[in-house]
Amino acid sequence: MRVHHLAAAKKDGTKLVMLTAYDAVTAQILDAAGTDLLLVGDSIGNVMLGHSSTLPVTVEDMERATASVARSTSRALIVADLPFGSYEDGPAHAFASAARLMKAGAHAVKLEGGAPRAHIIRSLVDAGIPVCAHLGYTPQSENTLGGPRMQGRGDSAEQLRRDSLAVQEAGAFAVVFEMVPASIATELTQTLSIATIGIGAGPNTDGQVLVWSDMAGYSDWTPSFVRKFGQLGAALHEAASDYVGSVRERSFPGPDNYKND
Repeated sequence: MRVHHLAAAKKDGTKLVMLTAYDAVTAQILDAAGTDLLLVGDSIGNVMLGHSSTLPVTVEDMERATASVARSTSRALIVADLPFGSYEDGPAHAFASAARLMKAGAHAVKLEGGAPRAHIIRSLVDAGIPVCAHLGYTPQSENTLGGPRMQGRGDSAEQLRRDSLAVQEAGAFAVVFEMVPASIATELTQTLSIATIGIGAGPNTDGQVLVWSDMAGYSDWTPSFVRKFGQLGAALHEAASDYVGSVRERSFPGPDNYKND
């Protein structure tokens, strides 16, 4: 999968499938399952690093995760998030950060924001770095937005329309719509020439993205827009409990698990 394949998928009506990935073991499984795009998201902060938000994530964190995913996959398009504080102050800083992620193995980068970030998107695209935009609820702005909540309702719908056109005109190859009304996401999917990928944005975007651990049922709580396609957390808990019990009752290792000479 490469950037130009997204345009072809939109034209053909083929739904695009995106999941997050942060490590080699998981990425290899998701790639083999047929996932089109793997997002090395700054959600690594919440999901893997124990932070309460994405804000503490660094470029170094993203480099390591991107390299791990890239080394273990062969099919999916790898999109790496530019973390908070690595691009907002201008094109030069954005290029330096994006170049590190591209050298780590990303095929494209993703950044949050609309019209105010258009000049940064354009500068990266002009430098040969494909960019995916991110509109609606943007987690890096959680303190401004008041936490996770629906965006693009009422009067703010017009701003979402303007931002969508701005990132398209700046050269973004796709845009993620997070937590926006399905009606607006549908309208913009029909209006824009670039691919739209939804998360909490209804069924009519060109593709869907979820955090892989939410999708697989790794924890008890998930956002309302998530469907659990497995119960991986419960399965892991059961396996670990069985292991603990087997070691303590001395049934592991058994004769099949070792050699005497």
